[in-house]
Amino acid sequence: MEKFNVYFAGGLFDHKELAGNLHLTLAIEKVAPQYHIVLPQNSASNAARAIGEIRDRDFEMLFGADCLLANFDGTELDSGSVVEFCIAKMLDLPTVLLRTDFRDKCDNGCDPWNLMCSGYPRTKNCLINAMLLFCGVKDLSAVADREETIARQVASSLDEMRAVPSRLTREHAFSVYRDTRDAIGNLMPEIFPDDRLRELVSVKTAHGIYTEK
Repeated sequence: MEKFNVYFAGGLFDHKELAGNLHLTLAIEKVAPQYHIVLPQNSASNAARAIGEIRDRDFEMLFGADCLLANFDGTELDSGSVVEFCIAKMLDLPTVLLRTDFRDKCDNGCDPWNLMCSGYPRTKNCLINAMLLFCGVKDLSAVADREETIARQVASSLDEMRAVPSRLTREHAFSVYRDTRDAIGNLMPEIFPDDRLRELVSVKTAHGIYTEK
C-alpha cells in the first residue's frame, strides 16, 4: 500500500498535548493505514531541546510530508503551528485544520479563529465538538472509540484534499521549495541542497501531490 506522510502540527508542551497527539496519531494510522503520521514530538531534536536545531528539523519533516494536519484548538492558536501552516500553504500541501475545541472565537463570520488563517486552497476544516463526543466517557475502550471517530473524519478530509489538483507542476514546485528553503534560512539550505529538493518533489509528484505538467 502506498503511504502518505502527514506532518502533525500542534502544541507539544504538556501532558495533555503530548498524550493527545499520540493517541490521535495511533488512531489515524489504525483506521487509515494509507497515512503515516509524522509527529514532531518524536524528533530527537525536540526531546533534546537543542538550541538552533529544533526549528530547522521540524521544517525538514514538514518539507518531507505529503500533507499537513494542524491542530487549531485553543482560544489562541499555537503560534508554531500557524507558522508551519503558512509554510505548508506556500508549498501547496493538502491540509486539514482540526479543531475539537467547542469555544467559538470567530472574527470572520465563519471559522472559529482569526480570519488570516482562513480561505486557503487545498485546505479543509474538520470541526468536532470534543465535549459532546467525550461527555460521560469513563473507560479507556470508550476513549479509544471516540479517538477513532475523530481519526476517521480526519482521514476522510485528508483523502478529499489529496484529490484536489495542485496548482504546482513538478518544475514549479521545485522553484517554490527552493525559494521557501532560502526564505527560512539558517540550516535549511544545507539540509536541502538542490539535488535533494528535486528528488523530494519527484517523489511527491509520483504520489500525486503535484502535477507532472
